[in-house]
Amino acid sequence: MLAMFTILLLVLLFSGLPVAFALGVSGIVGMVLFLGGEGALAQLPIIGYKSLDDFVLTAVPMYILMSQILLTGKVGNDLFELANKWLRHLPGGLGVATVIACAIFAAITGSSVACAVTIGSIAIPEMLSRGYSRHLVLGTVAAGGTLGILIPPSIPMILYGAITDESIGKLFMSGVVPGVLLTLMFISIVVYSSRNLPMQPAASWDERITALKKSFWGLMLPVIVVGGIYTGAFTPTEAAGVGTVYSLFITFFVYRTLGLKDMPEILRDTIQTSCMIFAIMIGASLFGFVLTILNAPQALTEYVAGLDMGRWAVFVAINILLLFLGCILESISIIFITLPILFPLIMRMGFDPIWFNVVMLLNLELALITPPVGMNLFVLQGISPESRMTDIIKGVVPFGLAMALEILVLCFFPEIATWLPGVLK
Repeated sequence: MLAMFTILLLVLLFSGLPVAFALGVSGIVGMVLFLGGEGALAQLPIIGYKSLDDFVLTAVPMYILMSQILLTGKVGNDLFELANKWLRHLPGGLGVATVIACAIFAAITGSSVACAVTIGSIAIPEMLSRGYSRHLVLGTVAAGGTLGILIPPSIPMILYGAITDESIGKLFMSGVVPGVLLTLMFISIVVYSSRNLPMQPAASWDERITALKKSFWGLMLPVIVVGGIYTGAFTPTEAAGVGTVYSLFITFFVYRTLGLKDMPEILRDTIQTSCMIFAIMIGASLFGFVLTILNAPQALTEYVAGLDMGRWAVFVAINILLLFLGCILESISIIFITLPILFPLIMRMGFDPIWFNVVMLLNLELALITPPVGMNLFVLQGISPESRMTDIIKGVVPFGLAMALEILVLCFFPEIATWLPGVLK
């Protein structure tokens, strides 16, 4: 029976039906079969309401709104200029500045797509004009954009916490050290790949200080949002509200890059993205209801335990599954489809749920630059239409290998993800 519903879901997905509707239709078919027509109709609104009845989820549209405000307000432009002024004279300096700007913008917005679009639109033409290879340029921007879901605040971390009831604050903290480590790995790739390029002249100290003053207000946003969470000044949900108000303040009154005329489009984009996420949540809840009736999570856990496989063999299988799904689905869908089934399994196998959060996000980062539907690949082709998809894919290969290497390192040293949440209780 479970195989039948899985096949139905795959058929609907490959037919081109949006993920939310594919999950919803599969769930409704199962509910009709098990509960009958009237019983299924009675349960639909209850399940839909319960899937969204979580105070934590109020942070999602606010973080999305904050991201849209900063994206439209061109705050990322100043961050790239700041990194460029301070780092361009180093080996591979412009590439290093691009990665650093992506990391900072990721810490502000928590959005990979916004990060790739904002930094990429500035960095791609600048790096190409300085003699960087197209492969390296495209790979740097695509991979740098993925930092948006690992470095807090992160919308996927909020969704992970909503599904598993783990502390959002701990989940946020778990991504800091792995995010910094991955940023350094990306920088190493850029420096090595551009070692034969001539170094750029250093900016004067006046230029550096001017750029720092100009970017100061934007740099304070992650300090306020993330620092406020870690110090206990406010919860992650309250931090989203504070960050949104602060973003409006600096873009309207400090940088003056936004006006009232821009707000309808910002709000429309926020509503569209939020509705997409919540629609997937409702569809996943309907499908998950059927899985619960079939006892699929428990059956899978017992089946795997009965195979007498080592816990690391199970872990490898989970990573292969996530990588495969990443080739055909986007990250939000993967979280809602797999986590309700995988979470009981990883708990039974004795894995730390906070640590697994980072491992899962690294897999989702890898999915963002994995063909055929890696979202950042298409984003880059959109902002650099003269670039071929083969150029983009070739450019992201070394960065994808770096992500795989970090997953391996986390297996041997889980403290990389769990140390900071343990210290900052």
